[in-house]
Amino acid sequence: MKKTQSRNVEKRQVWRAGNMLYPLPAVMVSVSDKAGNANILTVAWTGTVCSDPAMLYISVRPERYSHHMLRETKEFVVNLTTEELAYATDWCGVKSGRDVDKWKEMKLTKGAAAKLKYAPVILESPVNIECRVTEVKELGSHDMFLARVEAVQVAEKYMNKNGKFELNSTGLLAYSHGEYLGLGKKLGGFGFSVKKR
Repeated sequence: MKKTQSRNVEKRQVWRAGNMLYPLPAVMVSVSDKAGNANILTVAWTGTVCSDPAMLYISVRPERYSHHMLRETKEFVVNLTTEELAYATDWCGVKSGRDVDKWKEMKLTKGAAAKLKYAPVILESPVNIECRVTEVKELGSHDMFLARVEAVQVAEKYMNKNGKFELNSTGLLAYSHGEYLGLGKKLGGFGFSVKKR
């Protein structure tokens, strides 16, 4: 007979419908218009939607300054953030590109995308995911930009001697319920629960 763990069940509260799916990646999204005016916006409403073809999405409020750039060029880059980039990540989320040059103020470096024409990459980021919009869904408070991944750039300093990219040693940043968090210690690897001991 299988032994089950006993758990203390706490009293629950029921709240109105809302997004409580946390933690999420806190990413800086770089965009540009066709005239070359580039901007950065911080996004937590993002995620993987398909692995073959590789696709992801970002959701952006129509009133955001970058929204018209996304509509115009149908390109963006998802730049993963780290604990070292926490200040810039937050700052780029609360300041508007209408008023400030985020690249200059946060001392971030534009790099050329490998497969995109307009959107630059942020060279301080360990991973740059170049995306081309395939569909825009107007959902309500946010428009969802569904996109195909065209290329991924990674910082070579995180490659180990065996040629493996050590993503989890970059100090990745997460966003949870209004707070930025480091990912903390490793608890296991994929499939660890079923591996023979």
